Amino acid sequence: MGRLLTGRVVIATHNAGKLREMRELLAPFGVEAVSAGELNLPEPDETGTMFSENAAIKARAATKATGLPAFADDSGLCVDALDGAPGLFSARWSGGSKDFSGAMARIERELATRGATNRRSHFVSALVLTWPDGHEELFEGRVFGELVWPPRGDKGFGYDPMFRPDESPLTFGELSSEEKHGIDWTKREALSHRARAFLALAAACLRRPE
Repeated sequence: MGRLLTGRVVIATHNAGKLREMRELLAPFGVEAVSAGELNLPEPDETGTMFSENAAIKARAATKATGLPAFADDSGLCVDALDGAPGLFSARWSGGSKDFSGAMARIERELATRGATNRRSHFVSALVLTWPDGHEELFEGRVFGELVWPPRGDKGFGYDPMFRPDESPLTFGELSSEEKHGIDWTKREALSHRARAFLALAAACLRRPE
């Protein structure tokens, strides 16, 4: 059992899509969430070599700046035929303009250059919760699937339109937010990598209001 999270928490992100998902996930628990972007906190350099390390860097920076508990997600798309790329560099492949259509096209070019027919891939999410006294909790989630081309759907964000999870005929870009990261609390099941990580976090650190 992890430490109970109550009151106000900083979501250590400047990504609007990620913030929207996290707020929707937190909504049932009565936790007030404010983002690092809304607080105008600087984005720390993500110098880790693992998703969990980068998530911890972001959460620790937000806690240090605000004196509040914080949680951060670091996530990415790992393509088998590209030796796990873009992986930790998933956001960087989109460039300074965050052009994920260009990033998806780059993946397709890289696969073509290698003559790759294997389109297996998976998303990883690492969630780290930090408290002002230095206590930390880590939770991870993964979802496996196939890359499609051309991309399909205009929902979600990032690489969602080119990723079809094994559990669905639709890409993440075609699924509604509820279908993508909704959680069945009775069965303790979720589809997306971030929802699966959050399911573990919620079981350990959150309680629904009476």
